[in-house]
This record gives sequence, structure tokens and C-alpha cells, in this order.
Amino acid sequence: MKKELSLNDLKQVYFLGIGGIGMSAIARWFLHNGFPVAGYDKTESPLTKKLAEEGMVIHYEDSIDLIPAACLSDIEHSLFIYTPAIPKDHVEMNHLLSKGIRLYKRSEILGWITQQIPTLAVAGTHGKTTTSSLLTHLLISAKKNVTAFLGGITVNYGTNFIPNHSKENIVCVVEADEYDRSFLTLHPQAAVVTSTDADHLDIYGDGDSVLESFQLFVNQIKADGFFIQKKGLSLHSDLGESTFGIDKGDFKAHNIRIEDHRMIFDMSYPGGEVLDIPMRIPGFHNIENALAAAALAMQVGVSGEEIKVGIASFLGVKRRFEYHVESDEHVMIDDYAHHPTEIAACLNSVKALYPGEKITAVFQPHLFSRTRDFIDDFAKSLAIADELYLLDIYPARELPMEGVTSDWLLSKIALQDKQVISKADLLQVIDTKKPKLLVTMGAGDIDLLLNDLKLSLS
Repeated sequence: MKKELSLNDLKQVYFLGIGGIGMSAIARWFLHNGFPVAGYDKTESPLTKKLAEEGMVIHYEDSIDLIPAACLSDIEHSLFIYTPAIPKDHVEMNHLLSKGIRLYKRSEILGWITQQIPTLAVAGTHGKTTTSSLLTHLLISAKKNVTAFLGGITVNYGTNFIPNHSKENIVCVVEADEYDRSFLTLHPQAAVVTSTDADHLDIYGDGDSVLESFQLFVNQIKADGFFIQKKGLSLHSDLGESTFGIDKGDFKAHNIRIEDHRMIFDMSYPGGEVLDIPMRIPGFHNIENALAAAALAMQVGVSGEEIKVGIASFLGVKRRFEYHVESDEHVMIDDYAHHPTEIAACLNSVKALYPGEKITAVFQPHLFSRTRDFIDDFAKSLAIADELYLLDIYPARELPMEGVTSDWLLSKIALQDKQVISKADLLQVIDTKKPKLLVTMGAGDIDLLLNDLKLSLS
């Protein structure tokens, strides 16, 4: 971050890719702090509509003429922020670059903001959105003064950004994203790492490089800080350190039981134990996420009993094991799972919660490169379902890769009841078959189908 960037000199902010979950949280921070905010995004979404309602000026056409005149006429007092997901041939971006305008990555701005506030960071290839959202809720529930930048829409608060209510004793919660090594702009007071599985190999190349990047992140925790990791991970720190896990670690969940399709557990931690913690968000992986959040919350003085109250009242995050239908006749669960480990965690949790029930799963693969890199792992995790519908691969920022298709993935899956299907045909099939237990998964645009699927089962 250049030293000349100062809030005192800033008059307006412009975002390229304002509708991204991380970008929109930062846009909300600037708006909350009194700056006019405008931006471009490729398509209108419920999130961009909400941002516009909050007072941001947003357009969806890649046109130089739509960049606010105030930003272009007063570059010295304007801040331009972009997401790496913006394509390299983007007209607006290239125009700004041709004018010699400095464009900042979202991660740079997040690092700059959090330099000024004691920060708790949540990192990991899986679990960071739920963990950071739950951590935020634990702190709010315990009456802490919190500002938070989250990677999902929390159900409790209906947003991915929590503004602090005063300027005194602020605790900042940040979801530390490993994509594009973005989290290396952060220097948190304390941090937790939930997982270091190989992912984003289009960026990193191999799993060793992913692990190396996480170690660099851990090395950036402040000298008087604290580090927490899942028991069994191989990261190292010279700071104070704790571990967490189910039946293992310093923060340990045990006596896990299921009552009325919900999980309850006991938690032991250094110096104490909390019994009978009820989870509104189901899943063994979410118990681990709760342990990670509890361990960080205790670093800023939240008690065991306050943690129990907070966990019990946490309603989850949109698209993270989210119930859309829950009746005696039908259950529909949606999850953002897009990596084999996440898919396995989701489907195994569904099996535990609904033993003996047939699981009908719908999965939209995300990225050609991820599908290629983890094809056998995807096949294994998806085979946990009893019936599977595969949508076409969602390309996001990528161009098609020869031979990398949903049909190829389907051929690898050891299931008899499976097929590749279009979105339109899927809606028709679900409306006709009306499965008792439906699970939808993916990080693309599968969420656009949820309302129609819900209507079919309601």
C-alpha cells in the first residue's frame, strides 16, 4: 500500500467487480465511513441490488462513459479498487491503466484498513466463511465492538459487512482469502487456520506451494499475537499456539450426539469445559468451525458460557448448509461446497443427520482447472450421494479446456443413478420426482435455481 493513500485526502471510491462478496464488504465499509461509492459488475444480482438500495451507484455495462465523472476528473482524490476476477481485456480497467491510474487489489485495501485495527483473521481452504461469521456473532453476542469483513451473507445480520458502533476498542474480523495469495497483505493480531488442502492450483501449481503460502501468512501474525490451527496441520509458529479438533486438540469437541436432526456437543478448552452446546447449523465440519471461532473469541476475553450462548443463537451463512425446505415430507439443503473435501463433509453430514434416507444431490462443478486437477477426488466424494445430477461446469474466469467436461467427471463416479442435466431439465425432473432429501452444491450460479427448486418441494 502506498503511503500517500490517506482517508483524509479521499473523496470517492470506484470498484471494478463491486458485486463480489469480498468487494462488496469493502464497498460497504467506505460507504459506512461517508465516502460516495460507485462500481461496475458484469451482472445484476440480489447483492448488487441491495448495494444500490444502500446508496451505491452501480452499472453493468463495460463502458468508459459510465465511470463517474468525479472519479476521472479528480484522480488524485479518487480510489480505484479491482478484483483479480476482472478479465484482462476489460475496457474500463484498461482505460484506467492507460491513464496511469493506480488500481488497488481488494486484498491491498483490506490489508490497509486492518493495519489500523486489532484484527482476528480466519484462514483456510475450507470453513473460513462460516468460522469468521460465527466468530463475529460470538463477539457481538458478548457485547464486543466489532467490525467484520466476511465472505458470505450471515443469516443473523443479512450482510457480509458489520460496522463498528464506536471508535473505541474495535475488534476487526477478517476472512483471510488464500486465492491469489491475497491474505499475505494481512498482519493480524491473532489468526486461525482451519485447513490447508490443495486448491486454486491454477494459481499455486501444486499443494506444496499452497502450504508454503499458508506458512507465510502465519509468519505475518504480529509478534505479540496468537496462532490457532486444526489439530494435525503442519504449520509452525513461535507465538502462543493452540489447536482444535473433534476429540483432539486444546479446544476439543466430544460427546457429540444428534437430536431431532441437530447436533449437540461438549467443548473442553484450556482451563474449563462447556456442556450441551446446541448447534443450529448442522454438520461435523461446522462443529470444527465452532471450535476455531471459540478459540479466537477467547483471545479477546469471551467466556465459555458466552460462547455457548453465541453458538446456540448463530443461524449460519447463506449457502453454507442452508435449509430451504424442512418438513416431514421434504428436506432441501443448499451448500457452497465446490472442492472434494467440502462435498464429502456436506454429504457425510447429511447422511449422519438423516440415516437411511436416499440423498438426491445436484452439483455444479466450478472451474475447468479445479475439475481437472481433482477429478478423481470429485468422483469419490460425489459417490457418497445415492442419486446425482451434474450441471455443466461453471467457467467463472476460465475458458473451456479440451476434454474437461461434466460428462468426463460423470464417467468417473461409481454411481448407478447419475446423469448430466441442463438447468431447465433439472427443474422439470425435480418437480416430477419430488425427492424427499435434496442437496444442491456448487459455487457458480446454481443458487439462481434455488427458489424454483424450493417451490417444487414446498
